[in-house]
Amino acid sequence: MNRRAAVLLAILALLLAALPAFAGNYLLSVATLILYLAFVGQAWNVMMGFAGQLSLGHSLYVGVAAYVAGGLFFHFGIGPWAGLWLAMLACVLLGAAIGFLAFRFGISGVYFALLTIAFAEFTRIGFDHLRWTGGPGGMFLKVAQRDQIDLAHFRGPPEMYYYAMLAFAAGALALCAWLLRSRAGYYWQAIRENEEAAQALGINTFRWKMVAVMISAAMTSVAGVFFAFYYNNIFPEQIFHISRSIEIILGPIIGGVGTLFGPIVGAALLTLLGDGITELLAYYDWEIPGVKQVFYGVVLLAVIVFRPNGIWPALARRLGLCK
Repeated sequence: MNRRAAVLLAILALLLAALPAFAGNYLLSVATLILYLAFVGQAWNVMMGFAGQLSLGHSLYVGVAAYVAGGLFFHFGIGPWAGLWLAMLACVLLGAAIGFLAFRFGISGVYFALLTIAFAEFTRIGFDHLRWTGGPGGMFLKVAQRDQIDLAHFRGPPEMYYYAMLAFAAGALALCAWLLRSRAGYYWQAIRENEEAAQALGINTFRWKMVAVMISAAMTSVAGVFFAFYYNNIFPEQIFHISRSIEIILGPIIGGVGTLFGPIVGAALLTLLGDGITELLAYYDWEIPGVKQVFYGVVLLAVIVFRPNGIWPALARRLGLCK
């Protein structure tokens, strides 16, 4: 970033930090959703944007983490912070298993994407028949919403969840910025552009692809735990569905795959416009099933045709934010 970009980023950070002072609960919920999608978009971007490994089943990690942390709290009273580490471990092991099966046997491209979908769907079916987690009836966490902040049980007013998600999103941005400029980041970019050439240069492509998958899974698990304790209910059909994975990847694709700010821009654009459509339909009392999905498809098509690299690279050049 140049100096102008650093100043604008500082101003944006101040505005986000001050948002709860003048925003109501509804606006805070929208802002929290934007930050949530930006966070999971960053997590997916590590795997696809940096290392070039297309995952269409990232809802797998959201769901597993939500169920692990939520189940431990529901049955044993284990708090979300302890549950987070166990959820992260479960997701990392799951990501490592998927990566090992794919990369060891040369599964790549669209076939790797299909493998990630298959794992997400198998897991959904498994949780649908698991009584310990409530089966298809879902799991409802036994903690009422509180007006006062209770960090130990991750309970509090909307402002608390907003600031928590803001911290997670800022941490993900800083982590991705560091990864992109680290040795791992350069290896990933080499693998993304030409894996055979990267191997010829002596890069252990299997190892570094595994690292990308596990880091992405670990980051996504944080979003899963947040999801469980923010919404207080988890359903297999809801959390593992492929539409959840599509929701995760749309932000980075529209904003700019492989960029740091693309997932943030994409998440903000989709959430604000999608929510605007919902409010407009509600105002005129219109019921049009699937209109939001159609809108997302139109936006995606327009970006692919007119801005194939995403909105952020062109926007950054227009604003003079690049060196």
